[in-house]
Amino acid sequence: MKFGIFGNTRKPAIIEVTENLIGYLTMKKIPFVVHEKLGRWFNESCAGLAIDESMMVLESEICDKCDILIALGGDGTMLSAARIVRQRGLPILGVNLGKLGFLAEVSIDDMNDCIDEIARGQYFIEERLALQGATVADNDLFFALNDIVIDRGSSPRVIEIETIVDDAYLATYVADGIIISTPTGSTAYSLATGGPIVVPGSAVLAISPISPHTLSARPVIIPDRSEIVIKLPAGNQPIHLTIDGQEEKFYNPPVEFKIRKSLLTVKLVKRKEHTYFDLLRTKLNWVKDVRKENK
Repeated sequence: MKFGIFGNTRKPAIIEVTENLIGYLTMKKIPFVVHEKLGRWFNESCAGLAIDESMMVLESEICDKCDILIALGGDGTMLSAARIVRQRGLPILGVNLGKLGFLAEVSIDDMNDCIDEIARGQYFIEERLALQGATVADNDLFFALNDIVIDRGSSPRVIEIETIVDDAYLATYVADGIIISTPTGSTAYSLATGGPIVVPGSAVLAISPISPHTLSARPVIIPDRSEIVIKLPAGNQPIHLTIDGQEEKFYNPPVEFKIRKSLLTVKLVKRKEHTYFDLLRTKLNWVKDVRKENK
């Protein structure tokens, strides 16, 4: 087993955690490589341990140099890691240096124990479905693990969003935007708009309008085999499209998008003793009985 290390250099704890991880892997004689950007930044920022140049690999090569990619950061770092590995299907282990962490769910305190479990083969791989989308006119492609959001951008005006599922007309939303999310993305932006929490592994996608003018417009759950067509007619202002909250594109209407489940999945490393419901209870604070605390 050989690990690759990738991380978010903007996280305050990244130097200490990277140093501890490298030291632990070295002590255990577990081979590893480091993403070149992280390695060079670490050597410039850390006065102690230095990463040898021979241990650094380019982003384009890291999938060929390791068996599991460790992502040090938050959920945003996990989404970035997913884009790196998506063509190769390399499993990702997320170590949470952020706040909530639905994807990067291993805590700093549990990191070394988790490494030991993986070295002993005490883990499993969970495949998460992803989205692929494209513009109909010029086939401008995009890929998302969480969600694809189409909205009005910085304009104060609402937009008209014609929505079609498998050639059947669903609705024309007059709204700030629309979210197409996977089960993984159901705890992201979709949740904030009133969408449901969908257990990973569910073969569904969610369509959630953002601040619709019609109060009866609610999120809709559809089979993940469906193709979604989103049409923005002429007369709308420039359209803003966001991929996993990280990449953005702008389009002038009329514009039409086709979105469906990707043939590629994202593989996440999971600990055998932990379930998704354990994660929900912890991250959403369902563990505590607030009635007792307020007495």
